[in-house]
Amino acid sequence: MQAIQTKTSQTIRCPNCGCLAERHYLLNQQTIQTQCPSCDYLMVTCSRTGNVVEAYAPGISAPKWVGIQAVV
Repeated sequence: MQAIQTKTSQTIRCPNCGCLAERHYLLNQQTIQTQCPSCDYLMVTCSRTGNVVEAYAPGISAPKWVGIQAVV
């Protein structure tokens, strides 16, 4: 019996600092996770909708008009 591949990874440039980063396509969870070990950037998005599930980017401040909304 052959295992189904549930994760695909690729090396990309970090959108925050430009260093080498990793993008993981997690098929079972239907998410795409981009992370950079150099600047601690993290972005997790839904692979179906493109909505941001989780994000952390030190050094990038959100505009004052951007508010936090609870996802229900």
